[in-house]
Amino acid sequence: MKPYHVQNKPFIVPTNDGKLIEEHFGKASIEDGNYSFAHMVAPAGWSEPFQTPDFDEVTYVIKGRKKVEIGNEAIVLEANQSLSIKKGVRVRYSNPYGEPAEYISFCVPAFTLEGAHREE
Repeated sequence: MKPYHVQNKPFIVPTNDGKLIEEHFGKASIEDGNYSFAHMVAPAGWSEPFQTPDFDEVTYVIKGRKKVEIGNEAIVLEANQSLSIKKGVRVRYSNPYGEPAEYISFCVPAFTLEGAHREE
């Protein structure tokens, strides 16, 4: 086995909210649970429930804006800004703005739906 992996076909995570999630490396794409690296596009008006993940997450915004709610604080990330959130922190991500938000997320250990602990 080679000591590297060129990703030509990221795993497209099925969603029902219009969000594009392309996992290039991680549990779903290459069956590696050490970390995950994904490209995402959240459509205007998108949101997801609060979650308290079992992983650290770093987000880097490429285009648009992304709202991040942590406790009673709301942070708006814009293009060329990044944010690191430690595991065990209750957080909610959304894009309540009029244009799509394009960003990259890196999670350690790898993102899993079960590990996100999303609230219903």
